[in-house]
Amino acid sequence: MAIKPRDPVTDITKAFHYTDLQRTRPTRAEDPYEYQPGWGNRHQSEVVPGALPIAQNNPQDRGFGLYTEGITYSAFAAPRHHNMSTYMYRARPSAAHDGYSQLQSKSNVENCFLSNNEAVQTLPEQAEWSQFKIPTDPTDFTDGLHTLGGSGDPNLKEGIALYIYLFNKSMGKKAFSNSDGDMLICPQQGTLDIQTEMGLIYLQPGEIAVIQRGIRFTINLPDSQGSQGGRGYITEVWGSAWELPDLGPLGGHGLANPRDFLFPVAHIDDLEELHSRFTIVTKLNGKLVSISQDHSPYDVVAWHGNVVPYKYDLTKFASQNATSIDHTDPSINTVLTARSRDPNTALADFLWFGPRWDVASNTFRLPYFHRNSASEFLACLYGEGLGRSDDFQPGGGSYEGGHTPHGGFSDAYVDEVKLQANEPRKILESQCIESLSPKTWAREDCGTLHSQGTNPEVWAKLPVSDLSGTNYGQETIFAEIFRSQDNFSAHPLTKHLLKQAKINKANYRKANDEILDADILAGRKL
Repeated sequence: MAIKPRDPVTDITKAFHYTDLQRTRPTRAEDPYEYQPGWGNRHQSEVVPGALPIAQNNPQDRGFGLYTEGITYSAFAAPRHHNMSTYMYRARPSAAHDGYSQLQSKSNVENCFLSNNEAVQTLPEQAEWSQFKIPTDPTDFTDGLHTLGGSGDPNLKEGIALYIYLFNKSMGKKAFSNSDGDMLICPQQGTLDIQTEMGLIYLQPGEIAVIQRGIRFTINLPDSQGSQGGRGYITEVWGSAWELPDLGPLGGHGLANPRDFLFPVAHIDDLEELHSRFTIVTKLNGKLVSISQDHSPYDVVAWHGNVVPYKYDLTKFASQNATSIDHTDPSINTVLTARSRDPNTALADFLWFGPRWDVASNTFRLPYFHRNSASEFLACLYGEGLGRSDDFQPGGGSYEGGHTPHGGFSDAYVDEVKLQANEPRKILESQCIESLSPKTWAREDCGTLHSQGTNPEVWAKLPVSDLSGTNYGQETIFAEIFRSQDNFSAHPLTKHLLKQAKINKANYRKANDEILDADILAGRKL
């Protein structure tokens, strides 16, 4: 038998898994930066050897004239496995600035999703957003941030907000800092060149990055990207942190593996850039304010800790699935989760739906109709997507409110009904989907939203048995009355069986009543 060579895949959007690239590096070919691997570590990095103090955090004199600055993410006395902090050794402390001032921005940020906020309204139904449009006028990341929905309030230290970002301009001498919560950034179009205080992150569609609250960062567009612009999604959690889900019976490996999370190495601006004037845009309680300072926020020479931004390539996800029967719950696709105060319910789950094998036998493999307790937002990063209508495309989104009935209503559903045998098959090839589940939802009209309900065209395509004119006793059932919406009612035996079931139930109750009445009478005789 001739041996077929295994040629590496060059287009990541066509890969079934990251390993199809056949790379010996943990990053894609376009990524110019270096990283440290490993989830849950206390990483450390330095630009100048010897800048990182040994065996202490706050030395009196390091010989480099650096200032020690700490970020405490958790309470000081939090248990060790929840205690998070980072020490930075920088040219000038962040406290050296000209004060806060109000900021005028084209962004549309809403963070209060309490019932008494008249600016938001609950959306209980299915809905879909067409592709969000990237602006044509110059807009950077801080001006192109728009809230789609959420739950809770950052002041309560529990909640979630979902954003779409749309921009066409690099931030330049501007940085962003979120004092409310952690942001999970998921690009859909355009590469993000992210500079953080701990180092550089190159983020492409199909990858995600998490930047913790309080950390300053700048998002630029690579020069090669031209005027293409950037579009993507951000999930922000308050009072919680993104973490890997427990694996339970899966054991020690599977889903998103810890070694595939990448953390930046220390990077400092060039000397001539260190004294450039910068604007720091800060989000606090959903409001944007600004800080002006005469030096770069990216003057960190060394750092160590576990409050460090990171990124993850979704194509590295180790999928788990049903290998015998039935459709596995979507939780098996969880990449990251954020806890709520309820130990049995997550505040938010970030899920991935991408290429994998579908092999279940004797099973309707597509999701059954369902009413989940969680609200769900589904976005297509590339490929054909899993939308609820023909309008669904990469760069838009679809939504189902908690306990809103949904499922089916697609040609794929119709095709699945017609299948006579289930053969192993690859599904969702050339696609990358992300989903998350906030607890509640609120809406702000953005010009691309439309509600959804039943699709009658799909119902009409479902196969119907030829039952017209079938006689059973004195009854005649006409399937054309019911069509495919309700094959149960159209079946010639249904009416007879329901009538017989009603008789059987009455006879059963009568028999039970006779026994009970006899016992009572017998008791009275005693």
